[in-house]
Amino acid sequence: MGRPPLEVADIFRDLGPAWRENNAGHISLGQLRAMSAIERCRSAALGGHVWRCDHCATEQIAYNSCRNRHCPKCQGAAAKRWLADRQRELLPVPYYHVVFTLPAAIGDIAYHNPAVVYDLLFKTTAATLLTIAADAKRLGARLGFIAVLHTWGSALTHHPHLHCIVPGGGLSPDGTQWVPCKPGFFLPVRVLSRYFQRVFLEQLNTAHRQGRLRFYGQHQALANAQVFANFLQPLRHIDWVVYAKRPFAGPKAVLEYLSRYTHRVAISNRRLVAYDQHGVTFKWKDYRAKHHKRYKTMTLKTEEFIRRFLIHVLPKGFHRIRHFGLLANPVRKSNLKRLRTLLNNNTNEPDETATNNATDTPKATFPCPTCGAAMTLIETLTPTYQARAPPL
Repeated sequence: MGRPPLEVADIFRDLGPAWRENNAGHISLGQLRAMSAIERCRSAALGGHVWRCDHCATEQIAYNSCRNRHCPKCQGAAAKRWLADRQRELLPVPYYHVVFTLPAAIGDIAYHNPAVVYDLLFKTTAATLLTIAADAKRLGARLGFIAVLHTWGSALTHHPHLHCIVPGGGLSPDGTQWVPCKPGFFLPVRVLSRYFQRVFLEQLNTAHRQGRLRFYGQHQALANAQVFANFLQPLRHIDWVVYAKRPFAGPKAVLEYLSRYTHRVAISNRRLVAYDQHGVTFKWKDYRAKHHKRYKTMTLKTEEFIRRFLIHVLPKGFHRIRHFGLLANPVRKSNLKRLRTLLNNNTNEPDETATNNATDTPKATFPCPTCGAAMTLIETLTPTYQARAPPL
């Protein structure tokens, strides 16, 4: 696939230096690192390799990637590796897609407290699904699921929400049988919403009492406990958005969905339409419009486009893909083995020897863009950019 006519990196290289100067003191170190990585990705600054075709002598330069998780160009390879692992873990049962969304008012708090609020979103979502599923009146089983954090809407607005991929059933409390959910129905979303709302507000209030939240600008008064309590009160009387989509049409559909969502960034290069003196024009999806009129274009001033992109840079070390319950990392392997046995599906268990051999297989060389023959590495290019030490 060739290079898109317009990339986020082009915008950053052009206006990034001036934008950083105008916003000095209001940009986090993580945002600065993401900008720097995106600007230099697959350019001479990071070095690369020179390949030559053995057949027609065509030469091609392949520059190195930045591997920053917010870079629109660097997620493909990471997604493929992650998906290969998940493919070996799929169970022969229906899978459901459940989404938990925070109200806009909570999103405003998350803007300045991303690590705290996003972590609460993960924990309260997990508590909600695991608790309601364990209720004997609902499913009466122990769940396992994958949760993926998205912080953006289609127009790059701040819209924190969690996508959960959940097998349609779970392990009985005594661990002796698989308990399936009703066909086409996972758990009652109204019950999930109410429980999620209550637990999240309790945990957010606890974080405030512990002094873990910071407030700036128009929200500065929320540092006061009574003002904060008054701020949360209306949120107890609205419906929080939790919805469950129809089950996926088989394991292949689950993987196709995961490939689109797990390593997605705020905006992909293919959505960019134009960049000129008027700003940045990009495609977006208006979910409130009728289905045939949802796809539109939007133009933002370049400074605003950069600001919106950077508010979705996650704190350093924050994990945006997490596994819970039966699929939690320490117990996933043993639980999957037990579940396959209960589902009478031992034949689908992965062959670890084959997996290891596939991992050890050397990668093929690049095909020649001219004739398709194999290309040989003839030279390694040294990076021209050297990372600086942190400022004193």
